[in-house]
Amino acid sequence: MAVNAVVHLNFHGEAREALEFYRSVFGGEVRVATYGDLGMPADAPGAGNVVFGQVVGENGFRVMAYDVPGEAVASPAGRTTRKNGMTVTTEKFFLSVQGESVEEVGEFWKKLSDGGTVIEEYGPAQWAPAFGMLTDRFGVTWVLDVAA
Repeated sequence: MAVNAVVHLNFHGEAREALEFYRSVFGGEVRVATYGDLGMPADAPGAGNVVFGQVVGENGFRVMAYDVPGEAVASPAGRTTRKNGMTVTTEKFFLSVQGESVEEVGEFWKKLSDGGTVIEEYGPAQWAPAFGMLTDRFGVTWVLDVAA
């Protein structure tokens, strides 16, 4: 069983540029999927923005990033909210945990969600066998998913 915790950085239109910069600093490969890649019409505003991006280096460096959809808005708690079916945040990072099986990550989900606030329920996603987002009882926002 392998589990990786990775910082997940949040941008407003600069994710691709930031990922390229981090690649130039640490080496590795940039992997990007855009909102358009996942079905947003190509002519829609933000379709070319990053929905899932990461730099993965042979030296072990890894960072994830995406462009938060829409304008930056504050939720009542000032952190993360849902708007028009999308997660919107003012936070600069999430902690991302990726595992190898739905069951394995599901156990982490159960424990982290105890006393926390679910933002996106854990379950099947277009890009992964399972995905979920929550803010734990200490105010840390977690993104949990299963390697595709």
